Amino acid sequence: MTKQILQEVRVFSPATVANVACGFDVLGFAIELPGDEIIVRTSSQPGFRITKITGDDGRLPLDPKLNTAGVAALDLLRHLGRADLGIEMEIHKQMPFGSGLGSSAASAVGGAFAVNQLLGEPLTRRQLLPFVVAGEAAADGAWHADNVGPCLLGGITLIRSNAELDVHNIPIPQNLWAAVVHPDIVVLTKVAREIMPRHIQLETATQQSGNLGGLICGLYQSDYALIGRSVHDLIAEPHRQRLIPEFYRAKRAALAAGALGFSISGAGPSVFALCEGEATARQVAAAVATVFESVPIKATQYVSRINPQGVHVLSQK
Repeated sequence: MTKQILQEVRVFSPATVANVACGFDVLGFAIELPGDEIIVRTSSQPGFRITKITGDDGRLPLDPKLNTAGVAALDLLRHLGRADLGIEMEIHKQMPFGSGLGSSAASAVGGAFAVNQLLGEPLTRRQLLPFVVAGEAAADGAWHADNVGPCLLGGITLIRSNAELDVHNIPIPQNLWAAVVHPDIVVLTKVAREIMPRHIQLETATQQSGNLGGLICGLYQSDYALIGRSVHDLIAEPHRQRLIPEFYRAKRAALAAGALGFSISGAGPSVFALCEGEATARQVAAAVATVFESVPIKATQYVSRINPQGVHVLSQK
């Protein structure tokens, strides 16, 4: 049963790592930081409005029809027959644009989730998937759930079909950590997609399928060695690495510091390593950051367990 409409809800929507090396457009996981804060509140003025955006250097539109959070929220409100309800939204961006950390996905998920909470949770998280995918698609033109899936549902998610939004959570080994490093450059998803090959060799597809299957088995069995053998990307990484200065030197540094595997987060330029244990993850993040800083490129480190919660409420009244 739907609960009473609230006055205000504040949510945190986390960053995500998409593709996870061998799962192009079908695998992703959530991390603890960074992320976006979104606040929604009821208003006496009919209709949905975005009243404030911070952390975007003026780059994001206040027009809900042109904003990923706004598109997701408006689609949800129309679906529920509540488009005339007075709602104000504030978006506080706390993650870099064009970072490969799912910035647009975090906004889309946060927008729809916050409005759903404000209205008393008429839909489940899983039922919100079509609205958040539509929100992100408004930003990059692609219909895929490898960022919004883990952001919304938490943990590690496998998308069997993006068209059908057949999304499933995969178990998280207890001591699995992520070391994510963001070099301070911008790689637009559109550009990163344009340099991808339209066709791949059968042998490459077979090897990549084996890596994806091995990674999933490793996660289910908490087999860290198998995870490490499987975190290899034969499709996107060979082409996208040219957009990230010193990528292969950073990869060698990560593996030498103890990473299980290392690759590009989403479209980049952020990179990630899966690690066994926090101490190793911190060593790996520091080693990778040192490589970028030698270029010199400023590098920000995020060391995190896999975030099992995803988007969540910070406060409500």
